[in-house]
Amino acid sequence: MLGSIDRYLLNEGRHFRLYDALGAHCDGDGVHFAVWAPDAQAVSVVGDRNGWRPRADALAEQGGTGVWAGRLPGWGPGDRYKYRVEGRNGFVADKADPLASQCELPPATASIVADLAYTWRDDGWMADRAARQGDDAPMSIYEVHLGSWRRSPDGRLLTYREMAPLLADYVNDLGFTHVELLPVMEHPFTGSWGYQTTGYFAPTSRFGTPTDFMWFVDELHAAGIGVILDWVPSHFPDDPHGLAHFDGTHLYEHADPRLGFHPDWRSCIFNYGRREVRSFLVSSACCWLERYHADGIRVDAVASMLYRDYSRKAGEWLPNEHGGRENLDAITLLQELNDEISGSFPGVRTYAEESTAWPGVTAPTAGGGLGFSFKWDMGWMHDTLRYVTREPVHRAWHHDDLTFRSLYAWSERYVLALSHDEVVHGKRSLVAKAPGDEWQQLATLRLLFANEWMNPGKKLLFMGGEIAQRREWDHDGELEWWRLDDGSGRGTYRLVRDLNALVRSEPALHALDHDPAGFQWVVDNDTRQSVFAWTRTAPRARPVLAVTNWTPTVREGYRLGVPSGGRWRELLNSDADVYGGSGIGNLGGVDAVPVPLGPYAWSVTLTLPPLGALVLAPEPEPDASV
Repeated sequence: MLGSIDRYLLNEGRHFRLYDALGAHCDGDGVHFAVWAPDAQAVSVVGDRNGWRPRADALAEQGGTGVWAGRLPGWGPGDRYKYRVEGRNGFVADKADPLASQCELPPATASIVADLAYTWRDDGWMADRAARQGDDAPMSIYEVHLGSWRRSPDGRLLTYREMAPLLADYVNDLGFTHVELLPVMEHPFTGSWGYQTTGYFAPTSRFGTPTDFMWFVDELHAAGIGVILDWVPSHFPDDPHGLAHFDGTHLYEHADPRLGFHPDWRSCIFNYGRREVRSFLVSSACCWLERYHADGIRVDAVASMLYRDYSRKAGEWLPNEHGGRENLDAITLLQELNDEISGSFPGVRTYAEESTAWPGVTAPTAGGGLGFSFKWDMGWMHDTLRYVTREPVHRAWHHDDLTFRSLYAWSERYVLALSHDEVVHGKRSLVAKAPGDEWQQLATLRLLFANEWMNPGKKLLFMGGEIAQRREWDHDGELEWWRLDDGSGRGTYRLVRDLNALVRSEPALHALDHDPAGFQWVVDNDTRQSVFAWTRTAPRARPVLAVTNWTPTVREGYRLGVPSGGRWRELLNSDADVYGGSGIGNLGGVDAVPVPLGPYAWSVTLTLPPLGALVLAPEPEPDASV
């Protein structure tokens, strides 16, 4: 039986721990089952223990809540089951448990009674998590699709327990602070990469059990690596065993296709205005944070939630009650989600993949914002990649592709992302986007990464970019690991590792990521030579100068202003021999002279490498007490 508080919160749409009340829970020598199906006339559990016989194990409706529940002796961990839902007008369907903690390996579709007993070892990590993920902390995220990152020699998928130590060692060597996993929530179609979710509370069984996934997260935490999970509340597939038409009615989705059908993904849109659905979705996010100790939730396709006319033509959508295109119920859901997470899980961060100029995505909900911690900077990503694909001779006419961001960079707290979506479906890999011969392509890739890491904002890179993978991402294969054995992949790998180390070691490169006081253009109008330069600063930290040359021409005697005199040491040169470059640079550093230029009273004269980036900082003054 559900308790009175459970019933009240469910009906109010404020039950954000539904995974404790619904689903299948072991109870001594039996299992307690509970499922929400308000229009059902009868619900029974069918499965291994009763030979899948309908009505053999019937559940009872719980006092007007629409929840059917019951305790079944003899059931236990590992038992497969579904709910036989009998509705009006002859509707009968065998449905997977919406709150299942474990699912069968696809294409099988039954739910499994899960053993969730696990002893965590990450107390130290959890205690320090808030500081590790603060706005002023260095954060660089390695985006991973578990099924195609690495496989066994015979092509078999690795398990969570096999993958965790390999991934932890690799990510630590590269210097990333976090991994972001494409959705690990159960999904029937591998080709959806997890974005067509059916099991909103169950890690996919492709790689193991729920406790195996707990061990995976625990192992990464032990290595000092945070875990961010992609999560998809924007739509769900209409598979017969799933949420769609669950009890014979449009329970989770809108009945009107102008509100409830997504034209891009041919899937169902949640009814965000239904209180129980809001409880379901917020509970799903909280489950991954509480039960699996995730450190962040990245919400996919936020723009598709916010706009009723998203990807729709005139006449294919319905305006809101005020006649507008905004989805007011989705706004409320996202605000409730972020309020609950910030209040109940201190230190956890939320990330919005929001592709429009919606105001206040990372603003507090009290002031009308959505309350996210960070927003992906999709504008930066598209502008920069468009610039990268142009022939160098044409870049002079598109200078604003790289300067436009400075007009809005402080409007939100941003993550600069080069994500999986940019290396599939004919878009080419990152290195293949660049024009020119192989040397120019690799140099441009290194320049692209240096430009990202030196700009304000947290960083994200999809797997494969760090080894200069040339083919597009293939979700049915694995990365081109052999590239680490040739100069192109090894050089790019070393550059990414050094960029991560540099951002960690220089407070100017992370402490004011979201504050305009930490950024100053030095050169933003040299369109003829396609050169950019800027400084990053922070209190009680030395300034850092970044210079990028987006042409294959060496620029000798290039003078620009710097904020102080003395020796400016070359911290990084993307054209260095060790990265596979031509080795053109400044012999380790240059001396500033008191000649004013631009915003500063001092200046330096540099040799700019072809398709290269330089990073310099003033050497510390000698300690007079020594």
